[in-house]
Amino acid sequence: MKPTASKKLASLPPYLFVLLAKLKAQAESAGHSVIDLGQGSPDLPSPARVVAALKASIDKPWTHRYPANSGLPALRQAIADWYRRRFKVTLDPDTQVLPLVGSKEGIAHLFMALLEPGDSVLVPNPCYPVHYNGVVLAGGKPRLMPLSESMGYLPDLRKITPAAAKAAKVMILNYPNNPTGAVLESNLLLEDALDFSRKHGCLIAYDNAYSELTFDGYRAPSILQIPGAFERAVEFHSFSKTYSMAGWRIGFAVGNAEALAHLGKFKGFLDYGIPSFIQEAAIEALTGPQDYVAEACRTYQRRRDAMVKALAKIGWEVPVSKASMYLWARLPKKAARLKSLKFAERLILEHGVVISPGIGFGPHGEGYMRISLIAPEAQLEEAAGRIGACLAKLK
Repeated sequence: MKPTASKKLASLPPYLFVLLAKLKAQAESAGHSVIDLGQGSPDLPSPARVVAALKASIDKPWTHRYPANSGLPALRQAIADWYRRRFKVTLDPDTQVLPLVGSKEGIAHLFMALLEPGDSVLVPNPCYPVHYNGVVLAGGKPRLMPLSESMGYLPDLRKITPAAAKAAKVMILNYPNNPTGAVLESNLLLEDALDFSRKHGCLIAYDNAYSELTFDGYRAPSILQIPGAFERAVEFHSFSKTYSMAGWRIGFAVGNAEALAHLGKFKGFLDYGIPSFIQEAAIEALTGPQDYVAEACRTYQRRRDAMVKALAKIGWEVPVSKASMYLWARLPKKAARLKSLKFAERLILEHGVVISPGIGFGPHGEGYMRISLIAPEAQLEEAAGRIGACLAKLK
């Protein structure tokens, strides 16, 4: 018998970054020196002190054994201590902290742990792909909350119909936002979301992976700073962006103890947790000096400014984001007829520059492109020049 994909898997297109990687390989085979500004994979090295901690830990034979599924107690305590310092939020490390094999895994597993077939999840769009795909793969039904430029890429909760509000089991929010780079200038949306949760009973899943990558004096909040949030919300963080540890695969969830208990139980059936030597290195990341994070922010801010300026020179005016490692920009008029995926394909195959098409983040992302600031300024300026050459060829 020929193996067939499940209907859930078959309903999804190929993962965006797998598709871009294939196009990149084609371009390299054709002789292009490719500048890859697609996936949000930091090019900055992980902190030297964290790498040293890993090397020291891996020499301890006990770290080679199966790790505790709920994470090392010392790591859970380090996360709680970091939260208290950063957000002035107190967490019980035993019930309100759960280490994860990356926040992407944790978000997808949360849906699998909580959803029954057909359960509804309110998902902003455009969105980080797992916010949508994770719901589908869990057998749930995503109900899109459009994010528009005119609204500052914030969802209008008033436009959620009574039926959709009643049916929702989870609402997911993500600020600083991926892919748009939008930020919360006040806590009003978080307060409104928690009020919505009280009225309709849904859990708020808050993806805060970019809380530490902020610029121009902006500081991102935690939803757990809002009174009553522990009864209504879980929050996800990642070491990938804050400490440039994307390949290490470690993150964490905090907040509502009952939701985390369900997530932890589910994970117990599917994974063995994070290798202990990586957990020990993560403790060093959280507890040691945080000057690395401040310098990373300065680096991304310089890159942001350089890329915005370089794109302006070719006639592409791009908004300046206050957070994340991305620029989110409406397609130039010359490229609008191609739509985002076709423009991305042409840019990669003919000019050797990878940027992400907005359609890869959902239907409300069409007409936009996401540019990752994961290269030094000189390469960003070179990429902008190649983009200009691509636009010049368009009629």
